[in-house]
Amino acid sequence: MAFFQNLSIFTLLLLILTIPHAKAATFNVRNNCGFTVWAAAVPGGGRRLNRGQTWSFNVKAGTAGARIWARTGCNAPPMENLPTLAECALNQYNNLDFFDVSLVDGFNVPMEFSPTSQGCTRGIRCTADISGQCPNELKAPGGCNNPCTVYKTDQYCCNSGTCGPQLFEIFQGSLP
Repeated sequence: MAFFQNLSIFTLLLLILTIPHAKAATFNVRNNCGFTVWAAAVPGGGRRLNRGQTWSFNVKAGTAGARIWARTGCNAPPMENLPTLAECALNQYNNLDFFDVSLVDGFNVPMEFSPTSQGCTRGIRCTADISGQCPNELKAPGGCNNPCTVYKTDQYCCNSGTCGPQLFEIFQGSLP
């Protein structure tokens, strides 16, 4: 239980700016972890964030989406780092924005994603100790792999359209 009392969260804060006939977005990424992370975004680039530091970047009006993640240790190629991923789809159906925290690629840091635009006051969080609950066969340095990454079979990759119970239910059961 002490883990949850002292849990530091890699926090993402989304601020939507309204411009007549177009929307742009500003993302503020704050490292609340007790260690350095290398925040990355598409579009946006990336930068090193020590504990408590914030990085802000803008995306142009007309940008359809963004992905933001944190690398830890910064010693692996980006795609081998099991990132917890924040995703945002901008100006979609009825000009609405949609966002989520994805564990499809794996888990490496707790994350929170909160909009600050008018009319949307509810954010999402993935703050569970997933690395601590990770089955041995999915453990990786710095996090927990998705079963599809490890096994590469239809059973775990959900390619058939009918997906039954899976090892990644540990992720789903840990999220609010």
